[in-house]
Amino acid sequence: MTLADAPAPFVFIIAGEPSGDAIGGALIAALRERTGGRLRVDGIGGERMRAEGLTSLVPLADLAVAGVAEVLPRAPLILRRVRETVAVVQQIQPDAVVTIDSSGFSWRVAHRLRDRGERLPLIHYVAPMVWAWRAGRARRMARWYDHLLTLLPFEPAYFERVGLSASYVGHPVLESGAENGDAARFRAAQAIGEDELVLTVLPGSRGGEVRRLLPIFGAALVKLETVIGPFRVAIPTVDIVADLVTEGVRGWPGSPMVLRGPQAKYDAFAASRAALGASGTVALELALAGLPMVIAYRLNPLTEVLLDRVLKVRQVNLVNLILGRQLVPEYLRGDCTAGKLADGLAELIRDERVRSAHREGYHEAVRRLRADGTSPSRNAADRILAIIAERRRRDCAAPQPQGGKTS
Repeated sequence: MTLADAPAPFVFIIAGEPSGDAIGGALIAALRERTGGRLRVDGIGGERMRAEGLTSLVPLADLAVAGVAEVLPRAPLILRRVRETVAVVQQIQPDAVVTIDSSGFSWRVAHRLRDRGERLPLIHYVAPMVWAWRAGRARRMARWYDHLLTLLPFEPAYFERVGLSASYVGHPVLESGAENGDAARFRAAQAIGEDELVLTVLPGSRGGEVRRLLPIFGAALVKLETVIGPFRVAIPTVDIVADLVTEGVRGWPGSPMVLRGPQAKYDAFAASRAALGASGTVALELALAGLPMVIAYRLNPLTEVLLDRVLKVRQVNLVNLILGRQLVPEYLRGDCTAGKLADGLAELIRDERVRSAHREGYHEAVRRLRADGTSPSRNAADRILAIIAERRRRDCAAPQPQGGKTS
């Protein structure tokens, strides 16, 4: 068979949590564009990947867990999902497997595939923060993966040092449209007056973090209301925790509005004065929208003790990491209290100098991420397709068995 006769590229994509699902949705769209629609895709994902035509092998809610202590009770289910995923990959034999973030699940799949002798290309998308903790992770990845796609320009060097080929493709959040929200549309849809203060609250996308953060965030809003007066609260969420969030915000001040879908979220950003969010990719979305933010996070106490022993950086917010300085207030672990969050939000709402400094810093962080001006998802799609093409070239060039038929 010649390359011209080759079937459509067949990619198995695994995203183990909502942030990876958003990246996976954009990747599938880019792969389809780059192949002129000649694409087969299978794998695991959530609402964004389903919107691009994926039928998920397992529910995303089974996998979206963070923290050592949080994972342990779910370990039997996660390991069963690993076995099921590996069995399917071995049965359907895609051209490549692309795992996105969520190393706890993804790496187990990659490890088991290699242990079973599978030589199909394994590509990981979103580098683990080995520069922040557990540098040995880079060496472990190099044993299983063929290539790594990184979101930040300084990351490839950490992995190439240990023999893992890596490419910087850019951060897909730049394609999210977070800067294109419509404040007037949001206010009209929610019957909010032009002069009413709106705040956005983002309690996370995993069940465990939502359960930990909602009571703290709610108490912070109660304190904030006594300081600044009335406001409305927009709470963007994702399908897998929407019911949990809806129940958890009952009784909050601000007549909470639980929102679903990216457009509603970005419209809320545009209408808001400030945001309180769980640490994660959402910080870059908020930076892109120019919305001043306070970032907070709590883990299970056991997980926090373990992190304190191994963490090599004191900041986790991507905006701060890109800038190399602390701009965004981070209230982590013991600092994540209602009083501190309320004070941080009050400053962002009232102080124009602080707000201006935030916006200038966000602009600089986004400018650095946009360095080459190309689409991150298309960059990633091109690299994946190049790896598949190279593998097919090698297969075509391999000597055919002597005697008997060849296929």
